[in-house]
Amino acid sequence: MSRDRDTEGRPRNARPRDALGRPLGRGAAGEPRVADDLVLAPAATLAEAQRLIDADRPFHAHEVLEARWKASPDAERDLWQGLARRPRPPIPRGQRARGRHRGSRSGC
Repeated sequence: MSRDRDTEGRPRNARPRDALGRPLGRGAAGEPRVADDLVLAPAATLAEAQRLIDADRPFHAHEVLEARWKASPDAERDLWQGLARRPRPPIPRGQRARGRHRGSRSGC
């Protein structure tokens, strides 16, 4: 099976996902995804990520933060990368929702 790629050859995952971010089978109806080219102002990025966390959509919040990280100037990249990769609260909440209680306690 070949990997999904964008027009510039970078890997992308085009599989649909459920509300918790779990991949579904190809052709399944999934939740709306965060656009790969999403660019929001810093305050709007934080507000949208918080809205998604509050709506129990931690994977999607991570995607919003990741989009900002990838679009940021070099001086801000470490900050946004740290927020996107920070395991608390988005990942543990998502892990608990998926029934992975051990991962939710360790923050992994």
